[in-house]
Amino acid sequence: MTLSQLDYIVAVDTYRHFATAADACHVTQPTLSMQIQKLEDELGVLVFDRSKQPVVPTETGQAILAQARDVLRAARRIPEIVSESKEDFRGDFRVGIIPTLAPYLLPYFIGEFMGKYPTVSVHVQELMTEQVVEKLRNGLIDVGLVVTPLEENGITEIPLFQEPFVAYAADSNPLLRKATVSSTDLLSDGLWLLTEGHCFRTQVMNLCGADRHSNGKTALQYETGSLETLIKLIDKQDGFTLLPYLATLDMDAVRQARLRPFDAPAPVREVSLVMHRSFLKRQLINAFRQEILAHLPSELVNATRLGTVMNVR
Repeated sequence: MTLSQLDYIVAVDTYRHFATAADACHVTQPTLSMQIQKLEDELGVLVFDRSKQPVVPTETGQAILAQARDVLRAARRIPEIVSESKEDFRGDFRVGIIPTLAPYLLPYFIGEFMGKYPTVSVHVQELMTEQVVEKLRNGLIDVGLVVTPLEENGITEIPLFQEPFVAYAADSNPLLRKATVSSTDLLSDGLWLLTEGHCFRTQVMNLCGADRHSNGKTALQYETGSLETLIKLIDKQDGFTLLPYLATLDMDAVRQARLRPFDAPAPVREVSLVMHRSFLKRQLINAFRQEILAHLPSELVNATRLGTVMNVR
């Protein structure tokens, strides 16, 4: 068997379509199909069940594919060792980041990172946490920026910082009568939420109480994928929401006045780099981590050092 054949079967497993896999591997479909058939003949087993659409691996094929991914990662590590010994970072660097982090964290460091490593082509995708994990497993991204802990087998987590939650309320909302808020203050109606699938929504619900009910007046019946949308709705309507601290830093004075911190212990979310356990581009990922930490707002650095915080999962 050859590394190319392993590349081909991994591509088919990733895309579940022979033509798409061939395009991704920059070969014709007949070439890809012929090489996979040749590999199956050599092994004496079928890697894929072609009777199903989309194509799926056989039970034996699943074990072969898992090993193939490990072999390919190990092979790709060899030229990276050489590059790292020369401190010669180059090539693609693929990053997945959740939407509630991307617009607020990336601007702090991404320009400086690209300036330091001009021969690295950085590709950033906004993805849900589940998509980040899936793409890491399939080798489609190199690293993710997500909220942890994930407790996913085969995924390595490197905590970066703890980001506090803050409450944001409409001018008429009773929360603004308080200097600080507590989790019990969040039991009132009027909570606006992100849509299903966002980890920040889950964290807010866990903090507020998963069994809470709305009177039908606001957010539990209107959901969005954008924190900025929530903010604007509250500005014009009523109610309140919770925001991660980074989302508040560029607010004008009017919006700043609608923010309220939490009583101690303040709820926080843990932001981490995540990668596959046999991850590649190790020194580049470490440089990426150092650049993030070097450009964090001082308030986040301090929050990470505090002992009076409550990690919300």
